[in-house]
Amino acid sequence: MKVYYDDEVDALYIQFEDMKSDGVRELAEGINLDTTADDKVVGIEILNASQRLDISTILSYSLSVEKTVAL
Repeated sequence: MKVYYDDEVDALYIQFEDMKSDGVRELAEGINLDTTADDKVVGIEILNASQRLDISTILSYSLSVEKTVAL
């Protein structure tokens, strides 16, 4: 899992699989699910992320998880 945040557009992307997305499903306004042709979830995009989530907590948690996995 990888987490990307673009503060210029306030968008958070959580990538679950390293695959090409073939489609997008809108789960709610500003929340989109990227899927493959066979309906596997690739990632989720959250627009206006800082209004919905505590970005600093998510990014610090994600970084510590990646460090743990790498060990």
